[in-house]
Order: sequence, then C-alpha cells, then structure tokens
Amino acid sequence: MLITHDTRCALDTVVDLVNTAPEDGATPDGLASLAALEDFVQNHEISDVGALSEFDLSAVRKIRGRFASVFAAPDARTAAVVINELVAAAGTTPRLTDHDGYDWHVHYFAPGASVADHLAADCGMALAFFVVAGEQERLRRCEAPDCRRAFVDLSRNRSRRYCDSRTCGNRLHVAAYRARRKEAAG
Repeated sequence: MLITHDTRCALDTVVDLVNTAPEDGATPDGLASLAALEDFVQNHEISDVGALSEFDLSAVRKIRGRFASVFAAPDARTAAVVINELVAAAGTTPRLTDHDGYDWHVHYFAPGASVADHLAADCGMALAFFVVAGEQERLRRCEAPDCRRAFVDLSRNRSRRYCDSRTCGNRLHVAAYRARRKEAAG
C-alpha cells in the first residue's frame, strides 16, 4: 500500500491523538488543558489553525473518542460508519496545496476550519484510505495487557502486535522467558 507523506503525517497525528486519552483512572489525559492542545498542534505541525479556545479543546476530545472507536472497530463496515460521520461533520473540502516547503498534497479540511474539523477531515480521510484498501485490520491496539495504545501496523506481513517492540514487546518476551525458566527450574 502506497502511503503519501501527508497521509503518513495524518496517521501519526491520529494515533498520537487517540493515545492522549486516559486508558484508566491512573493515566493522565494528554489533552488536559488548552496548553496541551496548543503543544499537540505545534508538535504535529498542524497548519492553518488560528487561536485555540476551550471550545476547541472540548471538540478535539470529542473527536478523539470517535477516532478511538475506529481503532476498536470489529470490521471495516463499523469503521466506515464512524469515519463517514467524522468526515461529513467536518465539511470536507478537498484542495491541493504546497505550503511550508512541502510539495503538492491534498488537504481535506475547509479553509478556516476549526482544529477539530481539520483533524476529523484529514485524519478521517487517512483512515478511510486504509478501509478502502482493505487494510482496516492494520489499525490496531497494543496487545500488551497493561498498554492498549493505538498504532498502525505498517509491517510487510501485518504481524506487529505491540505499539513499541522495545518496550511492550520486549517486556512481555522477557516475562515469558522468566516464566519458562522458573517452570523449568521448579
């Protein structure tokens, strides 16, 4: 599957957005304040965003939950319903642009759109490309029992199971190794 630069940026953004949500009472909300949203927008180089408000923060948290449901969708049809709702509500307006030193690419948000509509349109379309390509199963949650972070499996054979093999994957492999050694010694 060919993934363009702007689609990859949108995928990275939606994964990071979903992963700002608290998974349980012990995990802090990554978008707990307007300053956190401003940092998120700056860190992801989200263009064409004006001054942010508490209304924007609330709207982004709402779409964050909708995007999380795409990663939890049991099938492409369920994911498509959510993506269609997100993209339609954002007032999608595809247009070609070559801003900030990037070559030509497509923005799906309307000029002057709110940050929530911007994210819903661009990230929603990036996820839509995966559904159209029959690759919805690549939108996953980490299989580590204490993690559940979202990620996009871009491995060649769709075999990635953990959000980060150096942390979650390695931790589980070490635990399994120790359990086998304990059982063998025991």
